[in-house]
Amino acid sequence: MSITVRVPAKVNVQLAVGPARPDGFHDLANVFLAVSLHDEVTATPADELRITCSGPDAGQVPLDRTNLAARAAELLAARHGIEPRVHLHIAKDIPVAGGMAGGSADGAGALLACDALWGTGASRAELLDICAELGSDVPFSLVGGAALGTGRGERLTELPVGGTFHWVFAVADGGLSTPAVYREFDRITPDAPAPAASPALLDALRTGDATALAGALANDLQPAALSLRPSLAATLEAGTRAGALAGLVSGSGPTTAFLVKDPESAESVAAALIASGTCRTARTAVSPAPGATVLTA
Repeated sequence: MSITVRVPAKVNVQLAVGPARPDGFHDLANVFLAVSLHDEVTATPADELRITCSGPDAGQVPLDRTNLAARAAELLAARHGIEPRVHLHIAKDIPVAGGMAGGSADGAGALLACDALWGTGASRAELLDICAELGSDVPFSLVGGAALGTGRGERLTELPVGGTFHWVFAVADGGLSTPAVYREFDRITPDAPAPAASPALLDALRTGDATALAGALANDLQPAALSLRPSLAATLEAGTRAGALAGLVSGSGPTTAFLVKDPESAESVAAALIASGTCRTARTAVSPAPGATVLTA
């Protein structure tokens, strides 16, 4: 018997970042939108905990206990007094180390797959509690759709979305360290104000107005990401020049996200980005997308 769970990538349509807290984290107003790029995590009984991975950039994915999928299995097993004897296979399609929460998605996917495989019967509240222990972005990977994350991003309020939004994601060579981006943010933004969600952005999501959403996109980490990876400015320029409504760095980067008006625009912007030579590849997607979902049992 095996269980396969599909789990989505995310884009931060707003990432408002406050000053560093005593625990090293930052208070956030983080508006998540799940998009239709997915990883799939398959859990199969095994003699011991084992992680394997296939797909684009699979060689960059850790296969030891530092992988959030492994940690998810261990935390769930510990809570229910069982051994985490499971083989977790991750079929990657979310860009690795790209600011789209691929690792967090795998943690949420593994948690849901192991819960189903072992019949632990964990409540949604328990699953979300484990997700929050795993990392700030992991609860949203479980929930999907759209949500406002506060605290360090783990406290979620689900948001209504009134339509479908079309995206192009430009995948850069190499990754960007999230802790390094936050350190650079602290350096260049010593007096960051308390974070707050944008009413205009929330209204654009609710009404499904892509033009209004484009005007409200914001990422407080973008200047820090551009400081560490100046080449991303050329990618942002190429995408907007090709007809995107707006572009921004996705999360801590280095993936850049472009909001476009329709599927035809998505294809043309993606082609232009690839032709520009400013990114490794470009992917199209739509949002919102469902959260972690069991596909097979």
